[in-house]
Amino acid sequence: MKHMYVSGEWVESEDKRTVATKDPATQEVIAEVPRGGKEDVQRAVLTARKTFESEEWQDFAAEERGRILFDMAGRIRAASEELAQLETKDTGKPISQARGDVEAAARYFEYYAGMADKIFGETIPIQADVLDYTVREPVGVTAHIIPWNYPIQITSRSTAAAIATGNTVVVKPAEDTPLTALKLAELFDETSLPKGVFNVVTGYGKEAGDALIHHPEINHITFTGSVQTGRLVMEAGSKNIVPVTLELGGKSPNIVFADAKLDETAKWVVKSIVQNAGQTCSAGSRLLIEEGVKEEFLQRIQKQMESLSLGRGMDDPDLGPVLSQKQYERIEMFLDIAKKENASFLTGGERVHVDGCEDGYFLAPTIIDGLDPHSEVAQEEIFGPVLSVFTFKEEQEAIQLANDTPYGLVTGVWTENIGRAHRLARKIRAGQVFINNYGAGGGIQMPFGGYKKSGFGREKGLEALKNYTILKNVAVKM
Repeated sequence: MKHMYVSGEWVESEDKRTVATKDPATQEVIAEVPRGGKEDVQRAVLTARKTFESEEWQDFAAEERGRILFDMAGRIRAASEELAQLETKDTGKPISQARGDVEAAARYFEYYAGMADKIFGETIPIQADVLDYTVREPVGVTAHIIPWNYPIQITSRSTAAAIATGNTVVVKPAEDTPLTALKLAELFDETSLPKGVFNVVTGYGKEAGDALIHHPEINHITFTGSVQTGRLVMEAGSKNIVPVTLELGGKSPNIVFADAKLDETAKWVVKSIVQNAGQTCSAGSRLLIEEGVKEEFLQRIQKQMESLSLGRGMDDPDLGPVLSQKQYERIEMFLDIAKKENASFLTGGERVHVDGCEDGYFLAPTIIDGLDPHSEVAQEEIFGPVLSVFTFKEEQEAIQLANDTPYGLVTGVWTENIGRAHRLARKIRAGQVFINNYGAGGGIQMPFGGYKKSGFGREKGLEALKNYTILKNVAVKM
């Protein structure tokens, strides 16, 4: 059994209960971790509070925080294959994708290492005998609720920014995928980071997660996950009057115009919906295609999808399994709705048998045409390799379709008309708009977050540093 990491110690849960984590491809138990509860969260948060207020951490030089984060980047790269295998066993994703996630994690630590001693304030002209200036200070103890689809990336992106700005952290990884967060704790333990700055409490969201977001000593909550749970996080933050950063998913469109380079576009459209078996908040789950090239373009993506391999993540197929029976049944519910609405399944829509992985939940990449744009299938996040297709005749119609969901996370625009590209970028209600590309290689430096029910606040880039600092104004009478 693996242990939680609190105050620089590896500990069991207070009541000694555990949670099993399973290989999604086989449903075999690969590890057991502590089932943390209220008492365990209490210990972790009070440890983080005591450490934050300690003279050691308050006087800890910003450049030294940067050196430790840079050291972490090197340690992640040195342990990259072990981390990638843990990520693949935990999530089921192809090992090549897990390796990419590990490198992205290293890049987050590297990127924020460089910013640790560059958190600036400003001087503000007031009057001749008053010197007025601002400073940005750490908020305090930060809570990080991590989803199961990209655990090492999302743990790294928020905790690196929080530590760079001088905060202490308590991480609650998803109960399904805790292994890489615990490995990061192991790597932190080998650095000179003071014990108690980085803490990991494993367990269920309704137990450990709920206790964490309601704890009165938490000063900021970062959450990535569903809208439903996001509402609960926001309510908890409001009770203690603490800020929250919410990234709550999307129903992101790829908008393809007739003048696009269709071969290149087709590759990206497919990649954007099948990566991590479609279990990606920024997945390109809607295809909006100009009417005149619809049939030609659909033939391209259907051919590509039908050529993709499915299998166990360690064998590095194109798609691994969806995470669990619960997740598969959610996807299946949406597919059943589409069938009842007499939508056309151009390919996929069925569970796939994989030799040696009979208990894994593998779903063939799916293209659905003929849905009403206001169908639940067209409006809600499915979180699987399921692409819904819609057509448009004119630019304004494409914009209307793109914006006509409760979400606004990412949009891809595919056109050789630069004026049109800029017009759409201005009118699309999404936190990221990609022109003739989708994702930009992980986008460590690019602010990431949504409009509408996709949440608020921004992760990644310099913008994320604002999540973990509070502005103080100082006025000095001279």
